[in-house]
Amino acid sequence: MKKLFLLLIGCIISYPFFAQVSLPVYLDDSQSIEDRIEDALSRMTLEEKVKMVHAQSKFSSAGVPRLGIPDNWMSDGPHGIRSEVLWDEWNNAGWTNDSCMAFPALTALAASWNPEIAALYGKSIGEEARYRNKNVLLGPGVNIYRTPLNGRNFEYMGEDPFLASAMVVPYIRGVQENGVAACVKHFALNNQETDRHTVNVTVDDRTLYEIYLPAFKAAVHEGEAWAIMGAYNKYKGQWCCQNQYLLNDILRDEWNFDGVVVSDWGGVNNTLHAIYHGLDMEFGTWTDGLTKNKSHAYNYYYLANPFLELLRSGEVKVEELDKKVRNILRLVFRTTMNRNRPWGSFATTEHGEAARRIAEEGIVLLKNENQVLPIDLKKAKKIGVIGENAIKMMTIGGGSSSLKVKYEISPLDGIRNRIGSEAEVLYERGYIGQFEAYQDGIKSPQNLSDSRSEEELFTDAIQLAKEVDYVIFVGGLNKHGGQDCEGADRKSLELPYAQNELISALAKENKNLVVVLISGNAVSMPWIKEVPSLVEAWYCGSEAGNALARVLVGDVNPSGKLPFTFPVKLSDVGAHAVGDYPGTDKEQTYREGIFVGYRWNDKNNIKSLFPFGHGLSYTKFSYGKAIVSNQTMTEDETIIVKIPIKNTGDRPGKEIVQLYVGDVKSSLPRPEKELKAFEKVSLNPGEEKVVEFTIGVNNLQFYDDFRNEWVAEPGKFQVYLAASCEDIKSTVEFELR
Repeated sequence: MKKLFLLLIGCIISYPFFAQVSLPVYLDDSQSIEDRIEDALSRMTLEEKVKMVHAQSKFSSAGVPRLGIPDNWMSDGPHGIRSEVLWDEWNNAGWTNDSCMAFPALTALAASWNPEIAALYGKSIGEEARYRNKNVLLGPGVNIYRTPLNGRNFEYMGEDPFLASAMVVPYIRGVQENGVAACVKHFALNNQETDRHTVNVTVDDRTLYEIYLPAFKAAVHEGEAWAIMGAYNKYKGQWCCQNQYLLNDILRDEWNFDGVVVSDWGGVNNTLHAIYHGLDMEFGTWTDGLTKNKSHAYNYYYLANPFLELLRSGEVKVEELDKKVRNILRLVFRTTMNRNRPWGSFATTEHGEAARRIAEEGIVLLKNENQVLPIDLKKAKKIGVIGENAIKMMTIGGGSSSLKVKYEISPLDGIRNRIGSEAEVLYERGYIGQFEAYQDGIKSPQNLSDSRSEEELFTDAIQLAKEVDYVIFVGGLNKHGGQDCEGADRKSLELPYAQNELISALAKENKNLVVVLISGNAVSMPWIKEVPSLVEAWYCGSEAGNALARVLVGDVNPSGKLPFTFPVKLSDVGAHAVGDYPGTDKEQTYREGIFVGYRWNDKNNIKSLFPFGHGLSYTKFSYGKAIVSNQTMTEDETIIVKIPIKNTGDRPGKEIVQLYVGDVKSSLPRPEKELKAFEKVSLNPGEEKVVEFTIGVNNLQFYDDFRNEWVAEPGKFQVYLAASCEDIKSTVEFELR
């Protein structure tokens, strides 16, 4: 009673304050989501609605406190949950409890070719976002790998639309089971960083539908994504964040997307286009275009006061605003107002184990002559680790995917952790890149300064190579601008910092050389014939070093395969051979059309450095003869293709069986073959399994841009069972009637 009395006295004393505050009107959550949306919408004022469609801080938008509707909180990115930033700044806010687990970059995930691993990835990162009370995760990215110079390729899932589709769906589902929306990006045709804010992309409809849209469509139809982010570039002369063709005609009308469309930060450029061309939520705008980076300028956004004035004057009907608010409310009811939403977890041991598993499945063994790998610890007494990337932090930098991490195991530390008690591990830097990593107020704690000259570093590395049993060179790219980084493309296909010369010199001094590349992009390799063993280790996050070490010594049998082609030279890439990359006068035409990646190589009989789908193992697999269930099928039927595969080596391993389909004769030009199915098979030594695939008419279609529909023409089709797009193991043929 005493507590109740004091509470009443407090209310009376503070009455003037209470009188000015509206208590929340709690909405009836026994209704369906659509009923609840209409209920909430009917209670909102015009001003409250407008506040919901634009940002109120760098990463949040307003709710309606009067109705108990919470704010929306977004977070980069696809590889880990970004640290908290100041309200109106990009800089880190200085919290001490927001250090996340860094998961491998999405190129590494795609290289796993394992949808189960993608589900684990989505579930784990979704738990981290939920724990930090974010209701929108700004990722994953599924833009197609068109050129190896794109600085942002490391955030995406490779060159093939089928592979990207298969991997993005379980990721989305894993994120959203935590009550966090996956915001799939960047829709669409955001395939370069050069001129990304201004370039207008010209692409024919067939190429758009066959290459650049399928992963987004799968995200909507199969993943049931709750959010989509627009891209910076233009398509058909309209910015993609306010694009009638992409957002209204395709996303809403064709695909029936019922989620929310979010602008990329700074991707909105016009109030009327933003109103009518499919955008729901505006973030990151440089105010009204008159004054860049004006402080606390959120009311000046295109969908803020300018929108409100048009509504009040009657020039724009309220129904245009209501469309947007309905989508935002649907997001809210699916996430923050879902009473069954789990609590999540953050930077846990389990998430570290998940990050390591994802990395282990994605690391690709590209070459292994003379069985240099796995390292024989019975013979290796001294191991030399050389290269800046063996010690350099890779979680800071790269743009919006930059992270503040709980920990990051470097390759050198991972190797020492695993084999330091069995062999002496010595280190030399070998070359100098950038001294430090820094972004958004987060600075690497490493001191990478070195008083030695480039010549001295080179000489010391060569001397070490002469004295050890094995050399592990860890090089590649990094997250600095102009390499694997948002905002700028690479200048060339070459490795930076004179690494090519160093690798060649090391190969002359030690026959047990292992080259480990850390990158999210293909690089040229003038030394490839000199190097016996080569590993693509990607950007693998917090557990990068531990995962790499376990692969190098054979605790884990590598099973990753490339999600994109490694070309010998840039002119072997369609975008560079016939395209006008990076564009002329802000106009970029995709002249190579549907022939992207291995499709281009097949068409032009070009041999790759390493082909799409390539990856070796420490064991061997033999493929039997493929058989097809029927020689003919109709559009209403399916056929079954089976192929036996056996582990003929002495180690357990995983092989990725790939199925490609080619149309023998077509009225329109088609690729020689296209990936249409795959399965990752785990086999013990001597074990054999029969892998079975189902082919339906959807696997045979192409997009006819004259008829504006998907078409499967009657005739013969070739089915290729393969270990990579260039390593065909068996073929079968059938006819569509």
